[in-house]
Amino acid sequence: MSKKSFFIDIQLLNSFKPEFFELVPAQRKIVNQLMDEGKIISYSLALDRSRLWMVADAKDEHGILDMLATFPLIHFMKPEIHELAFHDNVHSGFPHLSLN
Repeated sequence: MSKKSFFIDIQLLNSFKPEFFELVPAQRKIVNQLMDEGKIISYSLALDRSRLWMVADAKDEHGILDMLATFPLIHFMKPEIHELAFHDNVHSGFPHLSLN
């Protein structure tokens, strides 16, 4: 079965508690690992730190839920998952060639 792309809109709950901040380094480590593996395509934080937005690839929504369950901050998150028809970005397609 081929992978599908999903947009995940995450509301951060109680994100200003000390317990939240203590888990941020572990969260970044997991996210970086998943990005290196190509499972998370993009990961963004709102300026007011109330929401995270991600694009991720998985076989199905259950795969996304399984991935989110590995997040140290999952108990501070309320995710909404949306399957995408496609996701393009500047890094899609062929790499830019330099002739010099």
